[in-house]
Amino acid sequence: MVSTARHVLSLYAALFLMICPTALRAEHNVLLPAPQRVQYGDGSLSLSGVSIALPTEFSAEDQFAADTLVNGLRSLTGHDVPLAPTLTGPRVVLRRTGAVDALPGKDDKPGPESRESYHLVVHASGAEITARSSAGLYYGVQTFLQLVEKQSSEAQVPAVTIEDWPTLAYRGVMMDLSHGPLPTESEVKRQIDFLARWKGNQYYFYSELSIELKGYPVINPNGRYSQNEVSRIIAYARERHVDVVPCLEFYGHLHDLFRLERYADLAPLTHGTEINPTKPRMQQLLTDWAHQMAALFPSPWFHVGMDEPWELERAGSSAAGGVDPEKLYVDHLKRISELLQQDGKRVLFWADVASGANLFDRYPKLISDLPRGVVPVPWHYHAEKDFTPMLAPFRKANIPEIIGTGIWGWQSITPDFELTFTNIDGFLRDGKKNGTLGIVNTNWGDDAEVLYRMTLPGIAYGAIASWQDKPVDRERFFENYCSRLYDSRTAPEAAAALHSLSKAQQSIQAALGSDNMLRLWDEPFAGGSVERYRSHVEDLRRARLDAEEAQDHLYAAMEASHDSYSLPSLLLGARLIDYAGMKFLYAVEIADVLTKVNSSSAREDVSFWLGTQAADRNHGRMGDLMDTITELRDIYRTMWLVEYTPYRLGSVLGRFDAEFEYWRKLQARTWEAERTYKPGSAVPSLEVLIH
Repeated sequence: MVSTARHVLSLYAALFLMICPTALRAEHNVLLPAPQRVQYGDGSLSLSGVSIALPTEFSAEDQFAADTLVNGLRSLTGHDVPLAPTLTGPRVVLRRTGAVDALPGKDDKPGPESRESYHLVVHASGAEITARSSAGLYYGVQTFLQLVEKQSSEAQVPAVTIEDWPTLAYRGVMMDLSHGPLPTESEVKRQIDFLARWKGNQYYFYSELSIELKGYPVINPNGRYSQNEVSRIIAYARERHVDVVPCLEFYGHLHDLFRLERYADLAPLTHGTEINPTKPRMQQLLTDWAHQMAALFPSPWFHVGMDEPWELERAGSSAAGGVDPEKLYVDHLKRISELLQQDGKRVLFWADVASGANLFDRYPKLISDLPRGVVPVPWHYHAEKDFTPMLAPFRKANIPEIIGTGIWGWQSITPDFELTFTNIDGFLRDGKKNGTLGIVNTNWGDDAEVLYRMTLPGIAYGAIASWQDKPVDRERFFENYCSRLYDSRTAPEAAAALHSLSKAQQSIQAALGSDNMLRLWDEPFAGGSVERYRSHVEDLRRARLDAEEAQDHLYAAMEASHDSYSLPSLLLGARLIDYAGMKFLYAVEIADVLTKVNSSSAREDVSFWLGTQAADRNHGRMGDLMDTITELRDIYRTMWLVEYTPYRLGSVLGRFDAEFEYWRKLQARTWEAERTYKPGSAVPSLEVLIH
């Protein structure tokens, strides 16, 4: 009886650990994404003297997984780990039981039997990672590296059994490589490395016309990737089990074409943004481009855009001879999807449901008219209590879909992580309920000023949330994320910095709005703006205080780790928020200073208020702003060229230069007013000084 009771209790304990894998995990590393089943045992595997073993027959993909493990362990332990199965001593054995299956296919399924599932066992005498495919093997390696506790000669891995698989088959991020800066080839590869680290498996390469098209040399000659560069990126991503999916625009967002005079007449509005599908020459161009891109990208998936057709109703229909807008749109989607299906592609498109041009809200019949086989991507980047209305119409029509979430960083000084995480959590929750195939976590650069390295936590969050079954621990995400990304000295400082930076971003948004990167460059005294800023003085102060707190932590983190990838751009972001707070607080203070003097003021009072307080040559408010913006300009330029090519850099730096010149002119005019003032003469008003 006692033995039976113990056996039953043991079974209950094992079941409890499978259901609640965090029960005994408190003393061990947090794993991201959280594996589906984790059961820790007694003891640990010392990594001192460990070797890596592959079977006698292995593929290049298996070799890459083994090399990833070797390099990762070398970094963590400080010594070489041999890849030699004949050695005695503890081994980490990698074993693939099925086909290579390196990349997602057209009809992948999630779950325990999925292509990407893996089984990991660690005990005191060794470890084994078993997977059906090379992708599963690679993901098992990523988890094994996260398990490593301590470092150097004391490095060890706890005894554990893990069974893991993805909740969604397709876990992608979309990088905007058109609206703003052009990341270098090496930077795109870093993005892919980062995505793969969190078990993401699709990289959507968003291009309006930023990929070389053979036969069209005048289209964006300085703002595009060569086809050779794209091919190298695709090959690099394949090694990391990431499928590079073309995400193009085959309806709207094509102003880069129509601004050229030779193509201007192919849009409904001359020099417009959308195609006129009834133009034979336009269809010839699209056919050529589609075939070129289908040949360039081996992915079985192909995204054709089709979002935000703003000209469709205003000019497109009339330019097409009065064709009904709905018919014009869906006929073109049918034409382009059939073309790509002949090339073996599964076609996706942006579905404007409660977003963009709201096309599916205004034309609900579109759903039943969609061409067979296309996969809509309803997209929405705000926080909603329920995303089901954007998904249910497709589910009702038995049309599979993929959801489009957003990393909110395209018009803000630093990313709005609160909104980003809320959007991903809510859309994924309802997407899973409605049977979504996967996620495209979009990362836009609409303001052309975003530094994508600031958005890394959002990229990680989307990949983690779409792999694991349970929601991400929002309250502890920054701590958990940083613990997996940095060493033990750096992680607490980096996490504290992200918390402070997130709070600073919320405060600057409260003062300036969600498009605060654009508002940063506003003239502060125009059209009654001062009173608006006056009503947000506490928000501006709080933004500065939290941004300065973030800077403290970032300096400490950078000193501890010498990180040159993920931390410097966050430091720049914190300093830009600090500048924004300073600028608009100073604007209120300068406006108040000018009310202190008038024609009856004493000469020394005018000198004090206009000279010392407003425009002092050494320590005045205007001088502070000029000093700060010129310093930030140089840092921003450096950060840009670390990530991007010089394309569009001049346009962005022009905003920094204009900002400096604004304050320089105002300072000079204020000096002149102070210098020429005589008792009884008028003191120029603020309106006079700024014009």
